[in-house]
Formats: sequence, structure tokens, C-alpha cells
Amino acid sequence: MSVHEHPHRSPGFGLPSFRRSRTASSSGPAVSALGDTRTVQAYALASLRLLTGFVFLWAFLDKAFGLGYATSSGKGWIDGGSPTKGFLSGVAAGPMESTFHSWAGDTWADWLFMAGLLGIGLALIGGIALRLAAFAGVAMMALMWIAEWPPARHLSDGSPSMSTNPFVDYHVVYAVVLIALAVTSAGDTLGVGKLWARLPMVRRSRRLR
Repeated sequence: MSVHEHPHRSPGFGLPSFRRSRTASSSGPAVSALGDTRTVQAYALASLRLLTGFVFLWAFLDKAFGLGYATSSGKGWIDGGSPTKGFLSGVAAGPMESTFHSWAGDTWADWLFMAGLLGIGLALIGGIALRLAAFAGVAMMALMWIAEWPPARHLSDGSPSMSTNPFVDYHVVYAVVLIALAVTSAGDTLGVGKLWARLPMVRRSRRLR
């Protein structure tokens, strides 16, 4: 009776271990490339967040202090001017035309509009409360879209509206940007979003994130 030996059955011998080693070593560059891509994306979103925040913050500063751009010097909010009267009284199309006219220059409308600009601007620049900022910003952009009413071909006086697109304008783009910044936690890079997320009140309510 003869005994047959099977030397190739010993565990961890030869080629199998070599393949595992080669796979592990080759995965290193892929992981590094993925990490680099995510870093670039994070900084791109953070840059978009800061730029969008400055748009809102600048609008507040110009309307509040009359810096001579969209708001003439001496006609700022602190000088007694109304940040909503000119825009809302000039609404000339859409289903809420008369409603916007009645709101134009009202104290509550001025305060709500300016608080929205300041709050959204500071939240975006700081990278905090992006979900609340997105909610407020989308509501503001929706109202401004209705006020300008891009679907109209003609204004209420019959003149051409000069609308460049009946549905998508910059208000829609800003709204989508705000939502994207909120859902991607864009405040964690170049912002204090991570510190904000650790606060007890934010941990209890993710809506504050």
C-alpha cells in the first residue's frame, strides 16, 4: 500500500498569496485617486457656497446702507428707504401682481426680506444651518420668480415682457444651488459646519444641520 502526498494543498502557498498581495498593493492608487476626487468636490462645493453667500450678503449690505450699486447712495434702509417698495411696486405681470403691490414698502415685508438676505448670507458663508438657509432661500426665490413671472410674454400694459426663458431663470438656479449645498453638507469644508453639527441642539434636530 502506497501513500500519496499532496504538497500543493498546504494553505497560503505560492500563487494565491501573491495575488492577494498584488491586489492590495494595486488598490492603493485607486483609493488615493478617489480621495483626491472627493477633496476637489468638497472644495468646489465650498467655493460655490461662499460665492452664493456673498451674493445674498452683498444684496443686504447694498440695500441697507445704499452703497451706490443697486441702491443709490442716501436711499438705503438706514436712510429711511424701503428695500421692497421699488421692486414690488414695479411688478407688472403674474397672478400675484396686485398682492405684491399691496405689500410694497410695508414694514413687515422690509424686515422679513432683509432678515432673509442677512440670515441666508451669513449661514452660507459660515457653513451653518444650511438646511434652514435652503428652505428660506427657496421660498424667497419662489416669491421673486412669481413677481417677475417669466412665463408672461407681455406685461399687464401690453408691452413685451422680454422674458428670456418661460420657466428657468436665475431664481430657479439659485434655489437648486441652495438645495445642493444643504444636502451635500457643503459647510464642512472652509466653514464651521462640523463644529455646528456637534452642538446639542443640532444633534437633537437634524433640521438645524
